[in-house]
Amino acid sequence: MIRIVLDKPTCNCGIFGFYGSDDASLNIYYGLHALQHRGQEASGIISSCLGKKPIFNIHKGFGLVSEVFANKKIFRDKLSGDYGIGHNRYSTTGASDSIKNIQPFAVNYRLGNLAIAHNGNLTNASQLRTELIEAGSIFQTSSDTEILLHLIAKSKLNDQVEQVKEALNIVQGAFSFLIMMDGMIIGARDRHGFRPLCLGKLNDSYIITSETCALDIISAEYIRDIEPGEMVVIDKSVIETGKVKSYQIFDQKETPKHCIFEYIYFSRPDSKIFGTSVDKLRRKLGKVLARNHPVRDKDGEKVIVISVPDSSNTAAIGYQGELEKNGINSKLEIGLIRSHYIGRTFILPGQSEREIGVKIKFNTVKGVLEGKTVVLIDDSIVRGTTSRQLVNLIKEANPKEIHIRISSPPITHPCFYGMDFPSSDELIANKFNSNIEEIRQYLGVNSLAYLTNDELLEAMIDHQREEFCTACFTGNYPVPVNTNFVKVAND
Repeated sequence: MIRIVLDKPTCNCGIFGFYGSDDASLNIYYGLHALQHRGQEASGIISSCLGKKPIFNIHKGFGLVSEVFANKKIFRDKLSGDYGIGHNRYSTTGASDSIKNIQPFAVNYRLGNLAIAHNGNLTNASQLRTELIEAGSIFQTSSDTEILLHLIAKSKLNDQVEQVKEALNIVQGAFSFLIMMDGMIIGARDRHGFRPLCLGKLNDSYIITSETCALDIISAEYIRDIEPGEMVVIDKSVIETGKVKSYQIFDQKETPKHCIFEYIYFSRPDSKIFGTSVDKLRRKLGKVLARNHPVRDKDGEKVIVISVPDSSNTAAIGYQGELEKNGINSKLEIGLIRSHYIGRTFILPGQSEREIGVKIKFNTVKGVLEGKTVVLIDDSIVRGTTSRQLVNLIKEANPKEIHIRISSPPITHPCFYGMDFPSSDELIANKFNSNIEEIRQYLGVNSLAYLTNDELLEAMIDHQREEFCTACFTGNYPVPVNTNFVKVAND
């Protein structure tokens, strides 16, 4: 049995916290369902009851949310409580098969219970881990997230909110944290706001989560984004007064550096992140792509625009609409059908993944493609293996021509802020020294075009250009990375 995965960048997790209702864990379960795209390896929930002896109940395991929480008795017998936090995991490095690395993490320390769930990556994790071990800390996981547990537990301060604030001033890099203590949950973002985090409300209950689609599934109201460098605290007094407690973690505000890949690929199109609809910006990416890199049929016939489902669907809509607006006869079609039912693994007796893997995921609608000039819209190319196999699959439908348009620039640099890329020399852009013509020849298409970095930023309406991290395209890292940086398993 092997895993069939698309050749795409991978985000490391989704987080969901709920406070103020006796069905907290069930609401977290639904929220994690909506965030399944942010992590499919493992899932976990911790809950606790207000007004009783503070005990943290926990259930976690490998697999999809529906697999980990398949038995409904879990919510009644194991995860009772009025508040809790949950986590979907994708491990970028480290022991993905170790249950110890499944979040949320929980400990008991001198001021009570403490649990943490994390989206992002700490760039000074290796240094801090070494310092903590030398000072006597004993680590149970290989995750950078555990570092914050130790920093909070070692604090000599006696106010828990101040302990958290002190610890967050020590860690560096990208983080959206959910922290649970006896009687409260805390949400916090790093000073640059790399990863999304928002605040919602359901009746008198409060939610902190990665994306607004997780609010929609339980019919909760979106209140606002948690700001870069902000920490919000939800406890009984917030339920009583309706006033969320907000703290500035850092003395100095920084320019936001939102991960631009959240808009390109990671987040769901029905979410609102960084204050803007993902669908709106993906359509804009497609429009900018069409204006700068149009495709015409050599015989003046209709151009067929198709997407690599599902993440490129919205960009394809924008692309085709802009072609029409500019007088290019075109039609948006469903040319690739994606299977959603193969699960995370698939048995391939007698055949290699290289031969059959893409056909397990995709099939063509031959009548749509045959004899046509086809434009395949995709959000990114990483190694190029999936793209090349998709081209070969489309060729079986006998199109006139195949053109590829990518709604992002070539990926040339590693990410240290929470995305998982292969090593730099495995990236197709680096293998061909960013020579687009050589990449085109490798893929076997009639033409290939990417958005440039300037074109990408042009599409980021509602935001200033400097508010985004584009390090994976440019190598310009907004937060310095220790030259001895080692990615501890980020979850």
